Amino acid sequence: MVRLNKYLAGCGVASRRACDRLIADGKVMVNGRVEQRLGTRIDAFVDSVVVENQVLRPAGKAVYLLLNKPKGVVTTASDEKGRKTVLDLVRCRERIFPVGRLDIDTTGLLLLTNDGALAFHLTHPRFEVDKVYEAKLDRELDEPDRLQLEAGIRLEEGATSPCRVYSPDKRQKTRVRVTLHQGWKRQIRRMFDAVGYKVVELKRIRLASLDLADLMPGEYRSLTSVEVAQLTKESNGN
Repeated sequence: MVRLNKYLAGCGVASRRACDRLIADGKVMVNGRVEQRLGTRIDAFVDSVVVENQVLRPAGKAVYLLLNKPKGVVTTASDEKGRKTVLDLVRCRERIFPVGRLDIDTTGLLLLTNDGALAFHLTHPRFEVDKVYEAKLDRELDEPDRLQLEAGIRLEEGATSPCRVYSPDKRQKTRVRVTLHQGWKRQIRRMFDAVGYKVVELKRIRLASLDLADLMPGEYRSLTSVEVAQLTKESNGN
C-alpha cells in the first residue's frame, strides 16, 4: 500500500504538495469515486486512479495472462487454508492479480493482470462488459423461469440486472448460457437456486471479446497487443 499523493508524484503528475492540492480539490478519482482524503492509501497494482480524466498506470511491465481455470482452485492471490490458487498455476515475475472471481467449483476464463485500471473497467457493472457462462442444470429450464431470470431475480444484495439466458443446443435443454454484466458472489448459482434449479457445472467461456479457444484446463497464455487494445476499447464502453 502507498499514500495516494506519493503514487501520483511517482507517476509524474506533480510534486507531492501539488498532488495534495489536486486531491483536496476533488480532481482525483479512485475506483470511480472522487477521493479528497489526503492520507488515503491505495494498492497501485489493484486500484484504478484517474487524475483529470487521465488514467494512471503503475510503473513496470504490464502483464495480461488468460487462464483456463480448473475446478478446485481458488481465485485469490493467497489462501489461508493452504489451497492451490490461480497464481500457483502461472509463472510470472511481476505482481499480478485475478480480474474478478470464479468460485472454487467454477471453471473457465480468468484474466490475470497488474493493470488496475483495466481490471476496474472490466468488473464494474457500469461499463457493461459481457461475461458469458455455460451452466449445466439438474433439469430442463422452463420458459417462464428463463424469462424471470432474464428480467431479474431478487437476491440478498438486491435485484439482479437484466441478462440473457438461452440454450445453445435445443437437444440439450439442461445446458444454458448466461450473459450478464454483474459479478456478485456465486451469482449465477444463486439465481438458478432462487427459481428452483441446481447448477451442476458452471464454466465461464467469454469475457468481452476474449474466449478460451484451445486452452486446456490449467493452461494459460499472454494476450497479444491487439487483444489488449481491443479489451481496453470494450471496457471503456466503445
